[in-house]
Amino acid sequence: MWFTGLSGSGKSTLANLAADELRNRGHRVEILDGDEVRTNLSKGLGFSKEDRDTNIRRIGWVCKLLARNGVIAISAAISPYREVRDEVRKMHDNFVEVFVECDLDTLVERDVKGLYKKAIAGEIKNFTGVSDPYEAPLNAELVVNSAKESREESLERLLSTLEKLNYIRGAAQ
Repeated sequence: MWFTGLSGSGKSTLANLAADELRNRGHRVEILDGDEVRTNLSKGLGFSKEDRDTNIRRIGWVCKLLARNGVIAISAAISPYREVRDEVRKMHDNFVEVFVECDLDTLVERDVKGLYKKAIAGEIKNFTGVSDPYEAPLNAELVVNSAKESREESLERLLSTLEKLNYIRGAAQ
């Protein structure tokens, strides 16, 4: 499962809710959070397009290793460029892209670190969605809008999508 969207859109929140529910249903699950991966697996990479693409390829590769060992791999990373997301999609037999959409005003409002305000003021360069592009998916299996629906509504829609695609079984009886 590949969660993509701007910083603060709710990717990690929804990924963690999904992981908890999937574990409760007896699935083995691992989350690769973009911030954690940058700290550990991709330490030293910057925010150029090339470095961002390298980071996403690394996450995709680790997800592939996990998936081939029976683990539901969940990535929650901005992954701003469509081409590299599509490249990662091709690595996997079962790939579900979840676009966590959220408007900029809501993101600025939610931003406790003030990063969006700094980026808008030009104090932070190459900030995705402000001074660096974000290419929304064209054919995501699911689009949720975190500004318009609750976490619970998004989770329910996600689980329903996974069940319809036969990627998971329904809730344990």
